[in-house]
Amino acid sequence: MRLPTLLGLAFVGIFGFFVVNSFGDQVSGWETFEDAAESGRKAHVVGTWDREAPSTYDPSRNVFTFVMTDTSGTTRPVIYANPKPANFEDAERVVVQGRMTTAAQGDVFEAEHILVKCPSKYNDGAEFEAAEPGVPVTQTSAGS
Repeated sequence: MRLPTLLGLAFVGIFGFFVVNSFGDQVSGWETFEDAAESGRKAHVVGTWDREAPSTYDPSRNVFTFVMTDTSGTTRPVIYANPKPANFEDAERVVVQGRMTTAAQGDVFEAEHILVKCPSKYNDGAEFEAAEPGVPVTQTSAGS
Protein backbone atom coordinates (compact mmCIF):
# COMPACT_ATOMS: atom_id res chain seq x y z
CA MET A 1 0.00 0.00 0.00
CA ARG A 2 1.02 3.55 -0.57
CA LEU A 3 1.87 5.94 2.24
CA PRO A 4 -1.18 8.26 1.71
CA THR A 5 -3.51 5.26 1.87
CA LEU A 6 -1.92 4.03 5.11
CA LEU A 7 -2.10 7.49 6.65
CA GLY A 8 -5.76 7.81 5.64
CA LEU A 9 -6.63 4.43 7.20
CA ALA A 10 -4.73 5.33 10.37
CA PHE A 11 -6.63 8.64 10.59
CA VAL A 12 -10.00 6.90 10.15
CA GLY A 13 -9.08 4.32 12.79
CA ILE A 14 -8.00 6.94 15.32
CA PHE A 15 -11.09 9.03 14.64
CA GLY A 16 -13.32 5.97 15.11
CA PHE A 17 -11.60 5.14 18.40
CA PHE A 18 -12.27 8.63 19.77
CA VAL A 19 -15.91 8.58 18.63
CA VAL A 20 -16.57 5.24 20.35
CA ASN A 21 -14.81 6.37 23.55
CA SER A 22 -16.69 9.66 23.75
CA PHE A 23 -20.07 8.00 23.25
CA GLY A 24 -19.30 5.32 25.83
CA ASP A 25 -19.77 7.81 28.68
CA GLN A 26 -22.75 9.53 27.09
CA VAL A 27 -24.95 6.58 26.21
CA SER A 28 -26.59 4.51 28.89
CA GLY A 29 -29.81 2.63 29.29
CA TRP A 30 -32.52 3.11 31.86
CA GLU A 31 -31.06 2.64 35.33
CA THR A 32 -32.12 2.87 38.95
CA PHE A 33 -30.53 5.28 41.43
CA GLU A 34 -28.47 2.40 42.83
CA ASP A 35 -27.18 1.43 39.37
CA ALA A 36 -26.31 5.05 38.65
CA ALA A 37 -24.41 5.34 41.94
CA GLU A 38 -22.44 2.15 41.24
CA SER A 39 -21.50 3.06 37.68
CA GLY A 40 -20.58 6.68 38.40
CA ARG A 41 -21.42 7.68 34.83
CA LYS A 42 -24.33 9.56 33.28
CA ALA A 43 -27.60 7.72 33.58
CA HIS A 44 -31.27 7.97 32.70
CA VAL A 45 -33.43 7.21 35.74
CA VAL A 46 -37.19 6.74 35.39
CA GLY A 47 -39.50 7.29 38.32
CA THR A 48 -42.24 9.36 39.87
CA TRP A 49 -42.19 12.65 41.72
CA ASP A 50 -42.75 12.17 45.46
CA ARG A 51 -45.52 14.70 45.99
CA GLU A 52 -45.37 14.34 49.78
CA ALA A 53 -41.76 15.57 49.94
CA PRO A 54 -41.04 19.29 49.53
CA SER A 55 -39.95 20.64 46.16
CA THR A 56 -38.35 24.07 45.90
CA TYR A 57 -37.07 26.52 43.35
CA ASP A 58 -34.34 28.98 44.34
CA PRO A 59 -34.43 31.81 41.77
CA SER A 60 -31.20 33.38 43.06
CA ARG A 61 -29.26 30.20 42.19
CA ASN A 62 -31.67 29.00 39.46
CA VAL A 63 -31.96 25.57 41.12
CA PHE A 64 -35.04 23.35 41.30
CA THR A 65 -35.00 20.48 43.81
CA PHE A 66 -37.48 17.68 44.32
CA VAL A 67 -37.61 14.08 45.53
CA MET A 68 -38.11 11.21 43.10
CA THR A 69 -38.79 7.48 43.56
CA ASP A 70 -37.30 5.24 40.86
CA THR A 71 -38.86 2.07 39.45
CA SER A 72 -37.20 -0.10 42.13
CA GLY A 73 -38.68 2.01 44.95
CA THR A 74 -35.49 3.89 45.89
CA THR A 75 -36.09 7.54 46.77
CA ARG A 76 -33.46 10.24 46.23
CA PRO A 77 -33.36 14.04 46.09
CA VAL A 78 -32.86 15.48 42.60
CA ILE A 79 -31.11 18.80 41.97
CA TYR A 80 -31.73 20.50 38.62
CA ALA A 81 -29.84 23.70 37.74
CA ASN A 82 -32.77 25.17 35.82
CA PRO A 83 -36.34 26.25 36.55
CA LYS A 84 -39.04 23.67 37.15
CA PRO A 85 -40.08 22.06 33.83
CA ALA A 86 -43.46 22.98 32.38
CA ASN A 87 -46.28 20.61 33.35
CA PHE A 88 -44.16 19.11 36.14
CA GLU A 89 -47.15 18.95 38.49
CA ASP A 90 -49.12 16.95 35.91
CA ALA A 91 -46.36 14.37 35.31
CA GLU A 92 -47.20 10.69 35.57
CA ARG A 93 -43.54 9.77 35.17
CA VAL A 94 -40.29 11.68 35.31
CA VAL A 95 -37.06 10.84 33.48
CA VAL A 96 -33.92 12.49 34.81
CA GLN A 97 -30.58 12.39 33.02
CA GLY A 98 -27.45 13.11 35.00
CA ARG A 99 -25.17 11.63 37.68
CA MET A 100 -25.37 10.50 41.27
CA THR A 101 -23.20 12.55 43.63
CA THR A 102 -22.64 12.57 47.36
CA ALA A 103 -23.54 15.79 49.15
CA ALA A 104 -23.93 16.83 52.78
CA GLN A 105 -27.48 15.42 52.79
CA GLY A 106 -26.36 12.06 51.32
CA ASP A 107 -26.70 10.66 47.80
CA VAL A 108 -28.19 13.22 45.43
CA PHE A 109 -28.96 12.94 41.71
CA GLU A 110 -27.71 15.98 39.79
CA ALA A 111 -29.94 16.20 36.72
CA GLU A 112 -28.81 17.83 33.50
CA HIS A 113 -32.15 17.20 31.76
CA ILE A 114 -35.65 16.37 32.97
CA LEU A 115 -38.37 14.89 30.80
CA VAL A 116 -41.92 14.70 32.09
CA LYS A 117 -44.53 12.28 30.83
CA CYS A 118 -47.90 13.88 31.30
CA PRO A 119 -51.28 12.22 31.00
CA SER A 120 -52.51 12.28 27.45
CA LYS A 121 -54.93 15.04 26.61
CA TYR A 122 -56.48 12.55 24.26
CA ASN A 123 -58.67 9.66 25.28
CA ASP A 124 -57.23 6.50 26.76
CA GLY A 125 -58.52 4.31 23.93
CA ALA A 126 -61.07 2.41 26.05
CA GLU A 127 -63.88 3.23 23.65
CA PHE A 128 -61.83 1.77 20.78
CA GLU A 129 -61.44 -1.54 22.61
CA ALA A 130 -65.21 -1.79 23.08
CA ALA A 131 -66.03 -0.74 19.53
CA GLU A 132 -67.28 -3.17 16.91
CA PRO A 133 -65.51 -3.34 13.55
CA GLY A 134 -67.15 -1.16 10.93
CA VAL A 135 -69.18 0.83 13.45
CA PRO A 136 -68.09 4.42 14.20
CA VAL A 137 -66.68 4.83 17.70
CA THR A 138 -69.42 7.25 18.71
CA GLN A 139 -72.01 4.52 18.01
CA THR A 140 -70.66 1.45 19.80
CA SER A 141 -72.92 -1.49 20.41
CA ALA A 142 -72.83 -0.74 24.15
CA GLY A 143 -74.41 2.67 23.49
CA SER A 144 -77.00 1.38 21.00
